[in-house]
Amino acid sequence: MKTLTLLQTLFSRDFKQYEGVRRINIYLLRLLFTLMFLTYDSWKYIFTHTGPWNTVDAAAWCMWGAYSSMSFIGIFHPLKMLPIVLFDIIYKSTWLIIVAFPLWLNNELAGSPAEYMTMVFSGVIVFVIAMPWGYFFRNFIVPTTSKIQLFKEADPKSK
Repeated sequence: MKTLTLLQTLFSRDFKQYEGVRRINIYLLRLLFTLMFLTYDSWKYIFTHTGPWNTVDAAAWCMWGAYSSMSFIGIFHPLKMLPIVLFDIIYKSTWLIIVAFPLWLNNELAGSPAEYMTMVFSGVIVFVIAMPWGYFFRNFIVPTTSKIQLFKEADPKSK
């Protein structure tokens, strides 16, 4: 009976704390943000790098450092940091489509340098499952009527 109650709680929508997002999504997001924060060694690499930087490599490492730092915020405010999750979904899916898929089609993926990255990036499905898509579209993509009204009121041309 306790298991059933726990499952009902996990999969029920929480309107009080999380604007109708299921608790399971919140817990998965917090787990993902924690893993994103803990598994990126970017700051260690940045601070221990010696010699001159290649500009493209430096930009990539700095971006991953920022990504890791922003993921820390996501542990505590998962719904506010959903654009990071979308970023993760887009770049990993794109890489899988343009790099791994052609190698796989040509039977060249196994044993290639891309094989390990393909295994890691295949975990993007967890991000897709954890993302509360309805909430994301309502709050980040499609403005609500009240938000549209606020923009109209703030626009000096509408007066």
